[in-house]
Order: sequence, then structure tokens, then C-alpha cells
Amino acid sequence: MTELVLANATTVESIRPGLVLVVPLIALGLIFLSKDRPNVREAWSLLAAVSMFAIVASMVPDVLEGTVHQTTIGTFVEGIDLVLRADALGMVFALVSSGLYVLTALYSIGYMRGHHEPFQTRFFAMLCASVGAALGVAFAANIFVLLVFYEVLTLATYPLVAHDESHEARVSGYKYLAYALSGGLAVFGGMLAIFWLAGDITFTRGGIEGLSTLAAEDPWVARAAFALLAGGFAVKAGVMPVHAWLPSAMVAPTPVSGLLHAVAVVKAGAFGVARTVIDVFGPETVAEIGMGVPLAILAGATIVISSLFALRQDNLKARLAYSTIAQLSYIVLGMALLTPMALTGGLLHIPAHAFAKLTLFLCAGALYVQLEVKYISEMPGVAKRMPVTMTAFAVGSLSMAGIPLLAGFVSKWHLLWGGAEAGTLLVPAVLVTSGALNIAYFWPIIYTAFFETADDHGGKPVLDNPFGGRSEKSMAYRADGGHDDHDHDDHGHVELPPSDGWDRPTGRLQETTPFMLVPLMSTMTLVLLFGIAPDHMVFFDLINGIVEASGAEGVIDG
Repeated sequence: MTELVLANATTVESIRPGLVLVVPLIALGLIFLSKDRPNVREAWSLLAAVSMFAIVASMVPDVLEGTVHQTTIGTFVEGIDLVLRADALGMVFALVSSGLYVLTALYSIGYMRGHHEPFQTRFFAMLCASVGAALGVAFAANIFVLLVFYEVLTLATYPLVAHDESHEARVSGYKYLAYALSGGLAVFGGMLAIFWLAGDITFTRGGIEGLSTLAAEDPWVARAAFALLAGGFAVKAGVMPVHAWLPSAMVAPTPVSGLLHAVAVVKAGAFGVARTVIDVFGPETVAEIGMGVPLAILAGATIVISSLFALRQDNLKARLAYSTIAQLSYIVLGMALLTPMALTGGLLHIPAHAFAKLTLFLCAGALYVQLEVKYISEMPGVAKRMPVTMTAFAVGSLSMAGIPLLAGFVSKWHLLWGGAEAGTLLVPAVLVTSGALNIAYFWPIIYTAFFETADDHGGKPVLDNPFGGRSEKSMAYRADGGHDDHDHDDHGHVELPPSDGWDRPTGRLQETTPFMLVPLMSTMTLVLLFGIAPDHMVFFDLINGIVEASGAEGVIDG
């Protein structure tokens, strides 16, 4: 086990936080220049992914020893510097984003070629730019720099959401833009309020200096600033009721869905909430102005309601989308409870959810490319044809439900103890209910794939009636989780499953291309490693150091 991060970090000037953002800029040009040579183009994409991860990983030993790498670019206006800083919290997000980008880039080669997707050069370029923007969010030293990269992330991911340029894709893209830019506007308002209150917007572990005193003098202004910042970031984190963009964005290619749900986009929102609680206000100040409780209620409601919506989905990616909305609110719930164990659980859920959810999306993409399977009702017996893929899917699903020895259990166990520290019965009730609902909407998929046949399978989804009425002409996912885009008797393509059942793969590990199989097996392995030996993974040490320096102990003592 490595040493814990020291509470009092030493800052050194370094080129590395800036260099990691130069890599995608160079790669962007090389990918476009290689548009007529797919092998070269995809080699640039992979090289960029490996380079970004290598630069991020090279800073880990120093951060664990208490040294923060900082790149100073200049000054925007007096009091607001353009600085990138690789601190422990930023490293958690950066390691997840850059590490999983390597696997996503490899997987994308198999998916885009296997499915003969159009606009592949633009896809690989924007994928690289999106992860670069996410790393900018991770390494931002103040709210202004974070907001700039937050908006760049929005703009870079729009072409990915609207990738095939169909009417549905364009509408979903505009919807995503409207939600994300509105969230950014709220963050901008929160930033102005903080600057007006404290005269400083630089992230400081435990809260910006002097903000607690000013918040005590004028608590309503502090509450408004917190609501704007946390509310703005909550849009990308998919917290209800500002979640509707996320299911609609499922129209994007599956690697993009993985990027949106596991690697970069939604995590940027959850990461923003963590920055707001830990490095802008500090847990003690959030407790003093009373904003933890309403945030916890919103997160708890989102976890339960979105899990109910997931029960209704027959479309596999849509069910995973509502699962994402629920799981991200575990991170928000951990931040809202404010106690040391809750913060630890919330931050541990960033990598735990990323590993498991990316596994699920990579499996969904492999099923689609190899067999054209999009709906759960098409999956009876599919594990016979794709045993490795469905085994990985089962592992990811059980992790989402919080089963012991898997990644999801580690973070949820800490959240449970965090709820006990906070002295509330809300958290155990939410966790137990959510765990049961996770089993309810994931187990039918596993059972269908492994134990049912084309002639003998139950109806899907689990719930078939709308919660909030049905719009007969609507083609979009509604806010209540309903949609009207397909008839259960006609999915618009060949009839699945085949009437004589699925064939077995032609050889060992031959069920799909290695470009897709290796990444999904790798993320499944990460789910197992994180669940079996979490304290031997670097995330645990980074997060312990963050929580120790956050001042969260004062919430309990107070």
C-alpha cells in the first residue's frame, strides 16, 4: 500500500499539466490530416490516448508524496489566474478519464469499422478533444478555468451526440447543448457570486479562505452561490429534474455513450459538485449554510426514481442510461452528506462506477455490432453466442447492484457508513431500495441471456405502463422515462432472437473482434480488482488524502 497523500501539499511549477492538454491539440490535426489513411488515423488516436495517460500517471508518485504539479499560463484579469494544477482530487478524475480513454479508443476502432459508421475521422478527432477537455476540467485551478474547459467539453461532445446527422440525432444534440450550456450559465453566475463574496475563486482544500466567515454574515447569498454552482454542475451529472438530455443522447454511437456515461461528460458534472463542496465552500461551511440536506434529498430521490424508470426500458442502452442517472447521484449523495466516510464513498464511486458502466456499454456495443441486438427482448440465449461478453455484462451489472467483491460494493459500503456518521436513516433506506431495484432491472437481462431460449422467454421490460401518460406521436424519451419510438412486435430490422436459437462462436474468444473483446475484458478485470483489493489501487490513497485535508471531521465534531 502506498503512502497517504499529505494534507499540506507542496506546489511546484511543472510543464506536465499543460503538456497533457497539448497532446490532444496535436492529435486533432494529425487525425484530420490522416483522414484518407484509416490505419494511420487510428494509430494517432491510440498514441494520443496512451501519451495522455502516461503523462497523467507520471505525476501520481509526486502527488502521493504531497507535491502538486502546476502550470501557470498567465492572468485573465486581476485576481483570476490561468493555472492548471494536478492536485489529488484532479488526479482521481484525470486517471479515470485518461486511463479509460485508452480502452475506449481501442474499442472504437472495432466498433466504427464493424458497424461501418460514417464520419469516422470527425468521430476520432472529437473523441480525443473531449477527453482533452475533461482533463482540463480535472486540472483547473479555479472556477473560471474549470468553466472554460467545461464548455469546451460541451462543444466537443455535441458532434459525437449528433454523429449520424439524422433528424433524431440532431434533435438530441440540440437538447444536449441546451441543457449543458444552461448548466454552464448557472455555474458562471455562481462564480460571480463567489468572487463578489470572497474576492477569490481559487480552489482551496477545505474551502476558499474567508468564505466561511462571509457566509456566516450573509448566508442567503452564500446559499444562492452554492445553488448556482452545484445546480449548474448537476445538469451534466444528470440529477433530476435536469436529467432529460441523457437518455436522448443514447442516439450516439456506443463508444460515445461510454464516454458520456463513464469516462468524461457526466463525471465532469459530478466532479464539479465535488469541487464545489470540498474546494470552494468546504464541508463545514456547506453544513453551516444548510445546503447539504436539500442536495441529499435531490440525490436520494434521483437514485430511486430513475431506477424505477430503468425498469420500463426494453432498449438496452436506454436502461443503462437511467441506471447512469441513478448511479451518478451516489457521488452527489456522498458530497451532500459531508462526513468523512460519505465523502470517501462518493469519491470512490467515481472510478467504481466508471469501470462497471463502461463495461456494460462496451458489451452493449459488441452485441449491436456483432448481432444487431438493441433490445432486451431480443436477447434470450444470447450468452450462448457471446459468452465472454455476457459474463462481463453480468459482472458489471452485479457491481452496479453493490454485490461484495465487486467495485460497486466498496463505494456503497463507505456511503452506508457515511450515512451512519451523518445520523440519518435516509441513506440506508435509499441504498437498500436502490440495490433491490438494480437487481430488478439487471437480473432479467442476465437471466434472459443465460437461461432463456427463443421459444421460452418472458416479456420485457419489467414494467410496461407509463408513469406519466403517453404522447402518441413523440419519438423522444420523455422525462418520466417513457418513449414511443418502437413497437415491441417490430423493431425495424431482422427478427431476433433467431427462431432456431443463437449459434455458438466459431472458436475460443472468437465471438467478436479483439478490438472490442480486449477492452471489455479489461474493464471487467478492473471491476474485480477494485472490489477485491481496493486499498491496493491508487484511488484509495488519493481519496483518503483528499478527505483528510477537507476538514470534514469538523462536520461530525460540530
